[in-house]
Amino acid sequence: MYSMTGFGRGEYSEGGIQLTAEVKTVNNRYLDVSLKCPKLLSGCEDAVRAMVRESLTRGHADVFISFTDKRIREKNYYVDESAARAYVKAAERIGELFPEVANDLTVTAVLRQPDILKAEEASAADDELVAALKSALALALEKLGEMRAAEGAKLRADMLARVDNIEGMVQKIAARAPLVAEDYRARLEEKVRQALENVPVDEGRLLTEVTVFTDKANIDEELTRLRSHISQFRAICGEELVGRKLDFLIQEFNRETNTVCSKSNDITITRLALDMKNEIEKIREQVQNVE
Repeated sequence: MYSMTGFGRGEYSEGGIQLTAEVKTVNNRYLDVSLKCPKLLSGCEDAVRAMVRESLTRGHADVFISFTDKRIREKNYYVDESAARAYVKAAERIGELFPEVANDLTVTAVLRQPDILKAEEASAADDELVAALKSALALALEKLGEMRAAEGAKLRADMLARVDNIEGMVQKIAARAPLVAEDYRARLEEKVRQALENVPVDEGRLLTEVTVFTDKANIDEELTRLRSHISQFRAICGEELVGRKLDFLIQEFNRETNTVCSKSNDITITRLALDMKNEIEKIREQVQNVE
């Protein structure tokens, strides 16, 4: 079981390249990847997203990439011809305006002017830089997975403990349920006797009323399904990707518990069922963080 919340950081430092990849994830119904990286690495976006998809199935992932390239490489320069012509033309005009001033215009002088000579910048990452990116990102995703697994283990332990509590409440409700009809018969008989005073109670009619009540208040099917849900929950918790399964199952927990509340007609069972709903809601909140 994995939590959808986590953080991983990977670094690559070799051959003059220092690259850092960070991945931060939070819960989300579907997988959503957001990438922030230098423009030079923008062409690697598809490769980055593919690597993230191999590691994650749900959640929102923020990926941050930064790097410094200190490799010694041959540099290529180009001349901004338009700017160079403008400088030369301006120098010649100044010479015409001030003929007494010595004209020391040379190629070197022109090259010293800003914006004349510019270094060509790479428009895309080379193979070595791409390899560095993949290496750092793979390490970041590995660290992220370790953190998510550790957090997932805590979530599993917490949810299973709450399922144990729910199972205990189901057992108490199952023990109390058979007594509800008997209590109802005793209360009903007492009310009839008080209303009719000395008139004998019609046992047949009384039995019919108790039978009808017992049928309406019967929660055996709901308790059986709750026991089945508890067993399924524990089994699913042994798997890796469980979020969607548990999300559906917890809805079924709620459905059966609501039915128990509506049919019980007994304060003790109702209180136990409400306590169950409280535990179920806490589990539901935890399931929202599970991949």
